[in-house]
Amino acid sequence: MRIGHGYDVHRLVEGRKCIIGGVEIPYDKGLLGHSDADVLLHAIMDSVLGAMAQGDIGKHFPDNDARYKGADSLMLCSAVYEIMKNKGYIIGNIDATVIAQAPKLSPYIEQMREKIACAFKTDIENVSVKATTEEKLGFTGEGLGIAAHAACLLQKV
Repeated sequence: MRIGHGYDVHRLVEGRKCIIGGVEIPYDKGLLGHSDADVLLHAIMDSVLGAMAQGDIGKHFPDNDARYKGADSLMLCSAVYEIMKNKGYIIGNIDATVIAQAPKLSPYIEQMREKIACAFKTDIENVSVKATTEEKLGFTGEGLGIAAHAACLLQKV
């Protein structure tokens, strides 16, 4: 078994879609980034890559590569899954937390879990997604950005 941890943060800006966990969230701001800036999926991918000692998403999908401009992070998850599969691992579990003052994410958590489970070809019972605020403290609490932490357990098959 291998354990990995991932962290990501993106600034909230006007004029972008707010995509978290592969789900478009209705909100007046979106996350700024080279790809779709899906903070949750980026943290999860980093946890999976880290568990295998394969670097991070910046190594595999660099932000100076035009192929990844506006990229759908669910498709990037599929690429990370292929790396994982080729190394002989499966997901034991994923546990992730999104830190955002707004938008409210609880109505979308089950959809996120389904999309993540599908991308990593695992049962939804192996995927936990939680959301919390920082009680209006710090950059997330002030609504300037959204952060996510993820941990995963990989099992050798």
